Amino acid sequence: MRAVFIANRGEIAVRVVRACRDLGVASIACYADPDAGAPHTVLADDAVRLPGDTAAQTYLDGPALIAAARAAGADAVHPGYGFLSEDAGFAEQVRAAGLTWVGPRPEAMRALGDKVSARAVARSVGAPMAAGTDRPVSGPQEVLDFADRHGLPVAIKAAGGGGGRGMRVVHAEAALLNAINITQAEARAAFGNDQVYMEKFLEKPRH
Repeated sequence: MRAVFIANRGEIAVRVVRACRDLGVASIACYADPDAGAPHTVLADDAVRLPGDTAAQTYLDGPALIAAARAAGADAVHPGYGFLSEDAGFAEQVRAAGLTWVGPRPEAMRALGDKVSARAVARSVGAPMAAGTDRPVSGPQEVLDFADRHGLPVAIKAAGGGGGRGMRVVHAEAALLNAINITQAEARAAFGNDQVYMEKFLEKPRH
């Protein structure tokens, strides 16, 4: 790698700039108009303006980011975290453009991005796990059966969620079905995927 395009902003972009400097690699920042002059744009070796007024038109526009990276002479793209960092499709687009993707392989992102399939991966290698459903919950009876079998409290989690969003801890059986409905609605709004699964909630876990 000779020059890394950082498809992000703020603190994470600053960290990537510093890492590039330590490795002797050029860093290319990008910015939307509200971020003009931000620390990551000043510290990087170069900075490219992204056309557009919203996050969807700038930091979340994969083709625009790739075009900016190529125009700036980058040969690699680092996504930072947030925005498109966990988007396997974006990683594939970067590779298809002939650029190096600095991050997990797209197939790994797909396998672990969905929490139900991530549990399946963990199970396949014998990792210790809390009791949980093997697939998204199919209906009220499955919810009640799981709570009866494993006891309360339980955690209801969005299959496509992350960062603590799309999760409810339920301590009373009477609240289970309402919690499922609320979590599904939140997951649909936040992640475009209303599938949820359940795990036994560990109240005092130790790493």
